[in-house]
Amino acid sequence: MMCIAASFFTANAQNHSFDFYNGTFNFNIDSSSLISTPKIASANAVSKFYDQISLSNTASIITSLKDYKNKYNLNDWIYYQLIRKTAEQISPKADNYFRYTLYKWYLLNKCGYDARIAVGNEQIIFYVRNDEDISDIPFFMVDGKKYMCLNYHDYGKLFMQADTYKPIKILFPEAKNPFSYKVTRMPDFKPDSYEEKDVEFSYRQKIYHFKLKVNESVQTIFQNYPVVDFETYFNIPLSRETYSSLIPILKNNLKGMDQKKGVDYLMRFTRYAFLYENDEQNFGKEKRLSPEQTLLNKYSDCDDRAGLFFFLVKEIYNLPMIAILYPTHLTMAVQFEKPVGEYIIYNGRKYSFCEPTPQVEDLKIGEVSTSLKNIKYEVVYAYEPIKK
Repeated sequence: MMCIAASFFTANAQNHSFDFYNGTFNFNIDSSSLISTPKIASANAVSKFYDQISLSNTASIITSLKDYKNKYNLNDWIYYQLIRKTAEQISPKADNYFRYTLYKWYLLNKCGYDARIAVGNEQIIFYVRNDEDISDIPFFMVDGKKYMCLNYHDYGKLFMQADTYKPIKILFPEAKNPFSYKVTRMPDFKPDSYEEKDVEFSYRQKIYHFKLKVNESVQTIFQNYPVVDFETYFNIPLSRETYSSLIPILKNNLKGMDQKKGVDYLMRFTRYAFLYENDEQNFGKEKRLSPEQTLLNKYSDCDDRAGLFFFLVKEIYNLPMIAILYPTHLTMAVQFEKPVGEYIIYNGRKYSFCEPTPQVEDLKIGEVSTSLKNIKYEVVYAYEPIKK
């Protein structure tokens, strides 16, 4: 993320300004809100911080955050990145991690989200109420509600078992909202922050070239993004510049092809235009890339390609689709007017296999890998276009 920050003092306030994607975020923090805390986390220090900041004037900074969110229509996950950056300006993470986390906790609550903290082993754990199916990060249950941990990755191997950390019961009257990990809109990054990436693949003895516009800021956005449910994952869009560098070109290439040939083209583009590597080799853990990350990264696996293929078919043809999960593989199937080759019947409808990941065989539409035949599968997401 490109970030140019500046700060200066007036009589009673410290003014800050930094670039946040396509805009500039300006805020001022009253000197009464600059709270001194120890570097070692403790319940007593949390209470003291809360007591002091509650008496200070933070109305201006909260208003600035809310206004920026509304102006740029930020999803919660992107908004949290803004709050993180703001806390970093007030209290740099490297100087005092405990204090930095307290500011994140305070700002997130004052902006309406039900965020909590727990302390133990001289660490502060920060978590937020979430009602979604998130599978790979720690969570706590408080009063029958689930709270996902937002900062366990900062501690790495030093993160302890959940019972090490004792929740601190400080409640904010305005903190009523659950937090959502759904990203339904990407920021409009500044056009000059993009780089060109050359991509090519061969289809029916013709080589197709693409000059994709990609932005490294996308990696920053999703750096600590968890493994979300398949509906959330499949509906992460592209940013405006990346979209404009790909979708119109694909549509032009597909002119003159019937629908099945067009879907075959998109299937093979997704399969062969990018190098394959599984997540364990690439990241050391399971990580689903958004469609834009798949375009940006050198390597991707079956989850990533399924997500990209889904996005392309939805955007260009808007056909009904299902995502099919095997024990070690994710693939797709598309509903055509008439099924092609092998198909799956789901809710009374026939969906033809479309394999977007390289396999030993050169699979056509309606063909499934020999290694997957007779293997149990589960339909984990079904997309039905909204009829206008």
